Amino acid sequence: MLIGNLFKPLKVAFISTYPPRRCGIATYTADLTDNFRKIYHEGHPQGEKDCFEVIALNNRPQGYPYSSEVSFHIRDQHRGDYQRAADFINVSPIDVVCLQHEFGIFGGEDGSYIISLLRGLKKPVVTTFHTILAEPTPGQKKTMSRICELSTRVVVQAKMAVRLLKKIYSVPEDKIMMIPHGAPDVPFLDPLFYKERFQAEGRILLLTFGLLGPSKGIEYAIAAMEKVAEKYPEVLYIILGATHPEVKRRYGEQYRHRLEQLVREKGLQDKVVFYNQYVSLERLIDFLVAADIYLTPYVNKDQITSGTLAYALACGKVIVSTPYWYAQELLAEDRGCLVPFCDSDSLSKKLIELLGDEALRSSMRKRSYQYGRKMIWREVARRYASAFEKARFGYSKEARKSMQSLAVTESAVLPEIRLDHLRALTDDTGLFQHALYTVPNRSEGYCTDDNARALLVTVMNWRLFKDEQIGPLFRTYLSFLLDAFNSEGGRMRNFLSYQRRWLEEAGSEDSHGRSIWALGYTVAHSPEEPLLGLITNFFKELLPPVGSFTSPRAWAFALLGSLYYLKRFGGDPEVRKLVNTLSGRLFQQFSREATEEWFWLEEIVAYDNARIPQALIAAGDSLQEKRFLQTGLRALRWLISIQTDAGGGQLSLVGNDGWYRRGGEKASFDQQPLEAAAMVDACYQAYQATGEHRWQIAMDWSFNWFFGNNDMHLPLYDFSSGGCYDGLMPGGVNLNQGGESTLSLLLALHRMHLASHQSYTGVSEIAGTASPPREDT
Repeated sequence: MLIGNLFKPLKVAFISTYPPRRCGIATYTADLTDNFRKIYHEGHPQGEKDCFEVIALNNRPQGYPYSSEVSFHIRDQHRGDYQRAADFINVSPIDVVCLQHEFGIFGGEDGSYIISLLRGLKKPVVTTFHTILAEPTPGQKKTMSRICELSTRVVVQAKMAVRLLKKIYSVPEDKIMMIPHGAPDVPFLDPLFYKERFQAEGRILLLTFGLLGPSKGIEYAIAAMEKVAEKYPEVLYIILGATHPEVKRRYGEQYRHRLEQLVREKGLQDKVVFYNQYVSLERLIDFLVAADIYLTPYVNKDQITSGTLAYALACGKVIVSTPYWYAQELLAEDRGCLVPFCDSDSLSKKLIELLGDEALRSSMRKRSYQYGRKMIWREVARRYASAFEKARFGYSKEARKSMQSLAVTESAVLPEIRLDHLRALTDDTGLFQHALYTVPNRSEGYCTDDNARALLVTVMNWRLFKDEQIGPLFRTYLSFLLDAFNSEGGRMRNFLSYQRRWLEEAGSEDSHGRSIWALGYTVAHSPEEPLLGLITNFFKELLPPVGSFTSPRAWAFALLGSLYYLKRFGGDPEVRKLVNTLSGRLFQQFSREATEEWFWLEEIVAYDNARIPQALIAAGDSLQEKRFLQTGLRALRWLISIQTDAGGGQLSLVGNDGWYRRGGEKASFDQQPLEAAAMVDACYQAYQATGEHRWQIAMDWSFNWFFGNNDMHLPLYDFSSGGCYDGLMPGGVNLNQGGESTLSLLLALHRMHLASHQSYTGVSEIAGTASPPREDT
C-alpha cells in the first residue's frame, strides 16, 4: 500500500550514518530519506512537515555538522549512547524505526552495541542489511541473528541475501522483504554529448567510482589497460573517488600511491586518470553519463550489494564486472559481462571485445536501462513505505515481550568507562604504584605488576571503543614492560624507583606471570598490528623460566596469557606444551591439598585468589579436559561460599590483614579491589565455559562490591575522578586511589561492558544485592 493510502501519516526514525559523514551507508540513507519525504508529501500535502528524523552514528568525538533532520547523535563506541537513543525514540512521536545495518558502523565486538538499542525500543523495527556473510564468525552470526529477532521486518537487496538469511541465520521467509538498491532517475543519454565536460572528446571513457580501498581491485583494471590501450589508443580510464576514510585512517594513501606507481610503471599516465575527490550526485551523474563502459573489478565474492553498480545499471551503462554475488544477479540475462576475479588478461580481452562491437554495447545498454527503471529511488522509497506500514500493523507487543528475557549483564546500566584517573597516575615512564588521595605518590615509584595490568586495560579499552587516543597509554605500558625485562637473567624486574633505577635483578614470579598474561592478551587483541611481531617475540622470551616457578598464581597468570596467545597462534607447540604443563600442575596441587571442607590448593587463601580457578576453568574449556574444568568450577563455588556474608548475602572478601588460613579465622579487612575484579573475571570464565546463567548473576554480585554491595555498604568507585579507593577498612574506605585499585576497577568494568554485548540470552533481571550461586547448586 502506498503512502497516500495510509490510515495516518507515518513518522520514521532512521538509524544510520548520515552526510556530511562520507560513507556508502550515509549516502544511501540520505537518498532514501529524501525520496521518502517526496512521496510522503504527495500523499499528505497538508501533513506534518517532517515525516522522518535521523539518529546518526558518529565515529569521531566532535561529530559532524549535520542538517536539522538529525535529532540524536550516537557515539559509535559508547554503549550508553545506544541505550539513551532507545529512550529518546520511545518518547518521540515515532511510528516505525528503520535501521541501516553494516558491521563497520556500530560499536562493540561484531557491532553488537546496536543490540542495546533494539532491546530497549518499544516501536516496530525495519532493518536493512547491507552485508550478509555466508561464513560469519560465531560473534557475527550471534549479532545478526539477534538483530533479526528484534526486527519486525528485515530488508535485503538481492535474492542471494534472502537465501542466506534463511539458510545461515534461520530467519523466517515471511519476515524478509526484497527491495532493490536505489539509483538516480537519469534519462537515457548518449555519452558523446557529455565527454566535452571532461575534455575527453573523441576518447573512449571507462569509469570506476566509489570510495577507494584494496577490496576494489583497481590494480587489475589498470593492468588490463595496457593491452586495451595498444588496441584502442584513445581509451581513457577514470578512477573517481576519495580514499575510504577508514582505509585512510589506518593506512593513509598507501593503496592510492601503489596504484599511481603501477600507472607510471606501465607508462599509462595519459590513459589512466585519478579524481581524488568526493563528488556531488549531480557531478557523479555527469561522469556516469559520459562513460562508455563501467568497471567493478572487486576482489571479494561475497559482496551482497553495490551502490555504484546499481547506479551504473540505472544509467544504462555497459558494465564489466567480476562475479561477486550482487553482480551475478544484477548483470544476469546479458545486462552486463562477468570476468574472473583478479584476472587482468580476461578483463582486457572482454573490454577489447566490447569496444569492437558497437551493436552489442547498444543492446546491453538498453537492457540495463530498462531493468534499472524499477531501481530508481522513487520506486524504492514507495516499497520502503509499504514495508513500514506492514511493520507498524504487524507489530505485536506480546510477541516482543517473549524476547525480553535478558541476561543480567546485558540489561544492567553500567557506568561509563572513564580513564581520567588512570591518565593522572601515568607519566612518560609508566603507571605510579600509589597515590595520596588522588595525587600520584612519586616516592613509591612504579611496578611491573601494575603496568602489566594497565596494558591489559588499554587493550580491553581498544576492543570496546577502537579509540586511537588509547594508543599513547598502550605504548607507554608496553615500553615499561620491555624495559623491565632483564635479558641476562631472563626474568622480569618488578620495582622501579621514580629516578628510573631498577631495585632488583629479578622480580616476583607473579610479576613475571602477570606480564605473560598481559602480553598474551595483547597478541590476541592487538590494537596496533604493526607491533604484533615485537609483542609476540617478547611474549616468547618470557616463557623459559616459567617451568621452574613454584607460585600457583604465577602459573595461573602465565596459563591465562598462553591461552590468549593460542587464540591467535593455536599451532604453536611450545605454548601448547606449557598450557598442558601449567594446567596439570594446578590440578595436581588441588588433588593433593583440597578436601571437602577446604577445597583449595594451599593452606591459606591469600590474594588475587579467583585467578587460580579462572585459569583452570579456561584451560579445561580450551583443552576439553573435564577434570580441570570441574575442579576450577568447584574451587570458584567454594571461594564464593566462604566470601558470602551469612547475614546480608553480600560479597565479603578475604581481608589483606591476615588473610584466611585453614582452621583459622577469615580476616574481615583490609578488603582489596584486586579480589573483587578477579571474582568478576572468574565468574565470566565460568559462564563462558558452562553457559549457566547463574554465573552471570555471580558476575553482577561480585561487580557490585565496588558500588556498595559490601560489608560497609559503601562505594569504592569515585565517580568524580574515575578512580577506585584502595580498600575496605574497619572504619570505612581507604581514600587513597592507587594504581592497583584503580586498575582493578577498570578491569572489572571493562569486563562487564565486554560481557554485556557478548551475551544475548540470559536469565531474568535481578537486583544488585542478589545472592550468588550456592555451593550445592
